[in-house]
Amino acid sequence: MIHVHELTKDYADLRRGKLAALAGISFDAYPGQVYGLLGPNGAGKTTALRIISTVLRPTSGRVSVNGCDVVTQPSQVRRQIGFMSANTGVYDRMTAWEMVEYFGRLHGLAGEALQARMEQLFAQLQMNDFRDLLGAKMSTGMKQKVSIARSLVHDPPVLIFDEATSGLDVLVARALLKAVAELREQGKCVLFSTHIMREAEKLCDRLAIVHRGRILAEGTLDELRDRHEQRDLEELFFQLITNEEEKIPAC
Repeated sequence: MIHVHELTKDYADLRRGKLAALAGISFDAYPGQVYGLLGPNGAGKTTALRIISTVLRPTSGRVSVNGCDVVTQPSQVRRQIGFMSANTGVYDRMTAWEMVEYFGRLHGLAGEALQARMEQLFAQLQMNDFRDLLGAKMSTGMKQKVSIARSLVHDPPVLIFDEATSGLDVLVARALLKAVAELREQGKCVLFSTHIMREAEKLCDRLAIVHRGRILAEGTLDELRDRHEQRDLEELFFQLITNEEEKIPAC
């Protein structure tokens, strides 16, 4: 469903020259699976997700979503993905219903098909009690539900969550994680970026631990534990990152 091969992304820096945000990462994610990108802030997770979502162009490498290339077929890729981040981006002067309807129309939905899809989503996400509330008056949890609904309105096979629980209180975060698990049960391919160990342990079927634009380890949680002889994911993560940092020469 998602194929990433030797993906690189370089940026020019006037002081330090070329900076590699991604240095040749490769992984595959499949339907009915939550694939996690676990890493500290600045590891390259968001850069990878933005390339997969066609927001950024890669420096080199190949990425395809359901057989469509992100560089040569960006419009086909966008039709097959729903993207959600910690930044809800809910418009203050639109109601929850108007917002989701607007994004549905952007994806080519209209008439009875769009109305039926919205009724289904608002019931599923328990949004009917604030469907006519303006964005300016919504709580953070309400805004996150609107973000989920607009990401799902066109029923994409691939969902991308970029640090989506960042800044949320525990109840709202828990509801979002439950929604992600339900999407997996529906057969969706979910790419989930996080730096929170508990989320990764609870949700992800496979994990890639990312640091400084590279994948340090990849596999199921049990495979990672066995391979690195460490049962605690946080300790495993810390061990990998520390070992990698020790390889970097001092300036």
